Amino acid sequence: MEIDEAAAGFMALGQATRLELMRDLLAAGPSGLPAGGIAARLGVPASTLSFHLRTLEEAGLVAATRHGRSLVYAAQVARLRGLIAFLAEACCGGDPARCGDLHRLFDTARETAGMEKPVFNVLFLCTRNSARSIMGEAILNRIGEGRFRAFSAGSAPSEDGPLPQVLSQLKALGHDVSALRSKSWDEFIGPGAPRIDFVIALCDTLAGQVCPDFGGTTVTAAWPLPDPAKFTGSAPEQATLLNELYAALHRRLGIFTSLPFASLDRMALKARMDELADPHALAR
Repeated sequence: MEIDEAAAGFMALGQATRLELMRDLLAAGPSGLPAGGIAARLGVPASTLSFHLRTLEEAGLVAATRHGRSLVYAAQVARLRGLIAFLAEACCGGDPARCGDLHRLFDTARETAGMEKPVFNVLFLCTRNSARSIMGEAILNRIGEGRFRAFSAGSAPSEDGPLPQVLSQLKALGHDVSALRSKSWDEFIGPGAPRIDFVIALCDTLAGQVCPDFGGTTVTAAWPLPDPAKFTGSAPEQATLLNELYAALHRRLGIFTSLPFASLDRMALKARMDELADPHALAR
């Protein structure tokens, strides 16, 4: 980092409200916070907050992404780390270990080992919540290795529950299907609902509907996949199509769970998830 860049960064942070703002954004993690929520937390007028956010943005310390009508801001951790490292790189003649505990700020291996990885809640949506979203819930709860908690729901959930052929396929693949059921997305709205970090829509029909507000920091994506309820042909042919659908979803979720969540801000996460909607991107 050049000295002019460092000076601009420290100048941006050299104000009490902006320091408090940065601390709040760092606490929120890569999901960030909506501008309205930040203003309420800090107790400052929207115009004042806009001025402070613009200053931090110009210094590269925060970035914004649009979520519906709201702007969501996230701290740029790599930039902030580089700013602090600029001060320490010449510490004690280039030996930061001699500068007390300061060197620990840059010991990323120790930091990573000592931190407990966060658990992300992921909600899969489909109109009937009877097939694709049920598959997504089952797959992610298996491959998520405790770092992801998957749910599924629909705008008009099936009264008959998940498709029998989908449950049979999941059972055959070793999934526990005892807790899988079709349910309304209303269960994930309101004060008693779990916090949702990611919403993934798996069918085209949701594109024409108004989805509920799951919170300003939720990252959304659409991965349109064929509807198993519309599969035709013989039983073996339908089974083949189900297996192909399962494999496509499993592949996407395998890539999703491997994303470097700690180093990506909300905007970058959104971009990477949108890329997974393209089947050609999976072969790269």
